[in-house]
Amino acid sequence: MATSNEVKIYKNQDVKRIIAFIPPSHRHVRLYIEFTDQKIVIQQATIDAIIRAYISVALHPQRKAIELIRRRLSRNERKEGFAEYQLVETLKKEEGIMCELDKLLGVSSHD
Repeated sequence: MATSNEVKIYKNQDVKRIIAFIPPSHRHVRLYIEFTDQKIVIQQATIDAIIRAYISVALHPQRKAIELIRRRLSRNERKEGFAEYQLVETLKKEEGIMCELDKLLGVSSHD
């Protein structure tokens, strides 16, 4: 987990390689991502959340932003086989998300 507050933006040229894999004795996919400056492994629950968020914005005719936050779900709140901690959609309005991005990134996300 990153300890710096610095926001890193990675371009394709910054990614050396990606390996999708299922570790021995496991059921879920992981992604090993090797950047020019660091290496990370992302677990399937996070990959799934990224895909859901991406599809929700990329394939929607009007939507420009969506926010997912970490939430701990009890066994009764989640489907069987799903992780206890999930990234779920907030009720935050799109405009609020975009304004927050402006502050986080120090640039206008509306451009």
